[in-house]
Amino acid sequence: MGNLDIQNRFIEDLSISADYEKVASKYRAIFEKISQGVVEREQQRILPYEQIDWLKHAGFGALRVPVKFGGDGVSLPQLFQLLTELAQADSNIVQALRGHFAFVEDRLNAHKFKNQELWFKRFVQGDLVGNAWTEIGHVKIGDVITRVTQNNNQLLVNGKKYYSTGTIFADWVDLFAYDERTDQHVIAAISRHASGVEVQDDWDGFGQKTTGSGTLTLSNVAVEADHILPFEQRFKYQTAFYQVIHLATLSGIAHSAVATFIHEVQKRDRIFSHGNADLVRNDPQILQVIGKASAQAYASESITTQTAEALQRAYISHFSESEVKNIQANNDAELEAAQGQVVISDLVLELTSKLFNALGASASTTTKQLDRFWRNARVVSSHNPVVYKEKVIGDWEVNREPLPFVWQIGTSPKVGAA
Repeated sequence: MGNLDIQNRFIEDLSISADYEKVASKYRAIFEKISQGVVEREQQRILPYEQIDWLKHAGFGALRVPVKFGGDGVSLPQLFQLLTELAQADSNIVQALRGHFAFVEDRLNAHKFKNQELWFKRFVQGDLVGNAWTEIGHVKIGDVITRVTQNNNQLLVNGKKYYSTGTIFADWVDLFAYDERTDQHVIAAISRHASGVEVQDDWDGFGQKTTGSGTLTLSNVAVEADHILPFEQRFKYQTAFYQVIHLATLSGIAHSAVATFIHEVQKRDRIFSHGNADLVRNDPQILQVIGKASAQAYASESITTQTAEALQRAYISHFSESEVKNIQANNDAELEAAQGQVVISDLVLELTSKLFNALGASASTTTKQLDRFWRNARVVSSHNPVVYKEKVIGDWEVNREPLPFVWQIGTSPKVGAA
């Protein structure tokens, strides 16, 4: 907890730290089982319903729920370490669970002001939450087509979302909408299985193919009043949190790529006449390729851990009595997540490409799917464009221009204007 002044009444309700090896041992056998079918799922684009179900029933979704309420009570650095391990087995599953862990984090923060035991109980019993925020088409920045309205005494949601990652596997949906009753942006927590909810598996990206990031259509979906949450109350370090999940995913991809290419080098018995050894595994140039990639994977995970420490400080500061410290901790988390993104994206994209220099053209066979590491890393790295992150970091460093804690994507409001 460091020097942060946490109000005593919150200490038992926080997730500060756990015995990492004890917690990880509950899930590592599942991770191994997940990894065994990853190439087949990649080749045939099989969604990991069964694999996510294994995690669900093992309690993986309750990692951050405090021990007092039946969860594992892991810290944020420990959460991201576990997600890195899971990403080594299948990076798609980590991204599919991204929205879930963000919603859990939001409920952990909300517990300061209102008891969240009901949600904690749901997470502990295995309920998962999907994500549905983005709208595509002619939606101007700042506009939200998905609406909450009232019909007599019933609240209804209507709209359409894309990139609804993880929702196809989930029990609940973390939905960004506009509440016409109160004229404000809200989060509507709706049941995935409610009448009027339709999820399409129409994501067609060349990487991260099985994240379930398709279209969500909502037609007069009933929502309870206490499941309408003002967006302005969302946890303050959410943008950084979402980004660090991507960093953990990239770190897992990096480690998995290195391990896979090491295996390929070890078993390779064909050499080039102008090579440097009787076996590829003894060729110093090939060893150099593996060595550099290993170092890059190490750096990626180390940076991810460092950014997760910043998130943990932001989480703890939320429960302190110092608003000044809370603001500073959130700013630090946003800055470090952005800095980590800039470096890790390049590291992992480079290593997943240059590892092919350790093998021959036969490494391109689709049977092995060795290109999946680069494809998946490319798609993950394309989220939250790094060029804009580099710009905002520079603007902060030079001009102390405030970092954007919330940003949107859509059509320009100037397009079509007179």
